[in-house]
Amino acid sequence: MCFPCCICVSTSEVVVVERLGKFDRMLPAGLGIVCCPFEQQAGAVSFRVQQLDVRVETKTKDNVFLTAVVSVQYQVIREKVYEAYYSLTNTQQQITAHVYDVMRSQLPTLELDAVFEAKEDLAMAVKNALQQTMSEYGYQILQALITDIDPDNRVKQAMNEINSAKRLKFAVAEKAEGQKILQVKSAEAEAEAKYLSGVGVAKQRKAIVDGLRTSIVDFSDGVKGASSKDVMDLLLLTQYFDCVRDVGSAKHCKTTFVPSGNQGADMRNSLLVADAAKLS
Repeated sequence: MCFPCCICVSTSEVVVVERLGKFDRMLPAGLGIVCCPFEQQAGAVSFRVQQLDVRVETKTKDNVFLTAVVSVQYQVIREKVYEAYYSLTNTQQQITAHVYDVMRSQLPTLELDAVFEAKEDLAMAVKNALQQTMSEYGYQILQALITDIDPDNRVKQAMNEINSAKRLKFAVAEKAEGQKILQVKSAEAEAEAKYLSGVGVAKQRKAIVDGLRTSIVDFSDGVKGASSKDVMDLLLLTQYFDCVRDVGSAKHCKTTFVPSGNQGADMRNSLLVADAAKLS
């Protein structure tokens, strides 16, 4: 005697029905009926996308041990529900085994720095290997992602120190280059300042000589009987007085010592002595 039994099948799922232990049919989403006790629900297969995270520990070409996390996203192929349900006992274990095989064959051929650069290539290799194998069992591999690469803590610390040393070396070189440019520009500015100062002094002296020459000529023409020597004596005496005045009027000057007596006579005698020394 057969008793009809109702089964509610969720969306994105199918129910596998067996009759006397043998596969009979698939019940789609909605209300399904099985004939008890000859038929029974063997199981359900979901069409939702599933994800499996696999942690793989291996070493690189330069003998650095690391742990890589591979996330595999897979889904049952609707046309191969029978194979997906009856072919494999443990789907996740099968996927994990293939991920181990690919990662432990690829990573030992790469150095640690190259592993971080080849994440996309490694993920593609895992996806291709799984796609080729799992499609026979009714599963399609949507994506394989390497979500984490974690070397040993001591290795990460050493890598950070190497990177820090490189950046410090670059910073020191840039600082030295900046100081070099500053010193060169300072030297160029100093040389230019000295050049301009020399030009100014030369022009000043030329103006003084021109002024003295003009004064001598004007004085000789205006005072009859005055010789060029008399004019020079007068100019020297005038400059002497100007010098004493400038020194005495300076802010830092508190006391000015000047020779006592007839200063004009003393200067005149000094000039006469100098002329006599030239004649002898």
